[in-house]
Amino acid sequence: MTVYNPRKATLLIMALFMLQPMAFGAWLAMIPYIKVSLGLSKGDLALALLGLPIALIPTLQLASRVVAKIGPRKTFAILLPVQTCVVLLPFLTSGIVGLFMTLALFGAVVAFLEVALNTYAGRLEKSANLTIMSRCHGFWALGVMIGSLLATALFGLGPILAVFLVCAVSGGTGIWAGLSLPRLKGENDSASVKPQKLREMPKALFLISMFVFAVTLAEGAMSDWAAVYLAERWGSGPEDAGIAVSIFAGFLAVGRFAGDFLKRKLGARGVARLTVGLAIVGVACLSIPSGVPAIFIGFALVGLGVSIGFPLGISAAAGLDDTHEAQNIATMAMIAMSGFLVGPPFIGFVAEAISLRVALLVLFPGLFVAFWLTRIFPTLESTADQGESSPR
Repeated sequence: MTVYNPRKATLLIMALFMLQPMAFGAWLAMIPYIKVSLGLSKGDLALALLGLPIALIPTLQLASRVVAKIGPRKTFAILLPVQTCVVLLPFLTSGIVGLFMTLALFGAVVAFLEVALNTYAGRLEKSANLTIMSRCHGFWALGVMIGSLLATALFGLGPILAVFLVCAVSGGTGIWAGLSLPRLKGENDSASVKPQKLREMPKALFLISMFVFAVTLAEGAMSDWAAVYLAERWGSGPEDAGIAVSIFAGFLAVGRFAGDFLKRKLGARGVARLTVGLAIVGVACLSIPSGVPAIFIGFALVGLGVSIGFPLGISAAAGLDDTHEAQNIATMAMIAMSGFLVGPPFIGFVAEAISLRVALLVLFPGLFVAFWLTRIFPTLESTADQGESSPR
């Protein structure tokens, strides 16, 4: 049996969770520049931004098969350099169609890397009996923040060079980290459980998925429109507007790093209600006429509010069944990630018709539904009772 150091494996996979999305963060910071340079309206930009999630979501199924065949290490070594090249294509295109196609290619590449990240982290949790997934996703949010900050800081060198430098350094370091990952026990197992049919899946799975979908709706809207919103409200140029993404992603990371602690103190239902409540207050800060400080507070609160919806959903979906955890998680993730597909363009269309500030109001119904759905999660007391009644 291969012996490996769980601490080394944990540090390396967490580093990869941070390094991979730095390219995505750099791209988010450049959206206002792309909008201006291509002369796109908000509606045109909304359609073009659909390219990334439209390609990413269906590619996940293909990616899962490829990653299972070649392994996460080879996936990182092959796809991280490709990501560095692909993220530059939006700067070399013209018009809405070209931007849509380049973002679709970017989304397809990201799908493979995301599957590789979560596959290795899941295997490591099982083989070493660790709980690291929430912190891993915290490092992912931190990577988005660092990427957007660096790209904004390097904007004076030129937008293409700024993004290239961020992606080249993070990608090169990521290749080394990926190839250094130790091989885990059971990595080559091919045994699989017969998948459930749709009617056989637990009903609670779809309620959990609806909760996470409503949360990711707000997360996707903030990711794509935060910088554009700040540029309009603050009156600053594209080179400064990327700070909005940095604030949002930074507090998203803080929430995820604190998620495990808060869940132990408040229970899954308590932390779900707290965070969704913060998201509602944050959107309110962004929707009312206010100054720049209130806008920054709004981005921070929304970042905290949407931070642990996805990790909570993964834990709840996995806990529904002892034999179909992977399928439950995959089903939940597919539905949840549709929020990234629906949210940003819908916000863009409303913003085109009215204004971006008013468009953010459409996030309220989904967040109120998510708050109501928090009842699907166990309370701290019920979790404790279940633990006491379980056999030791």
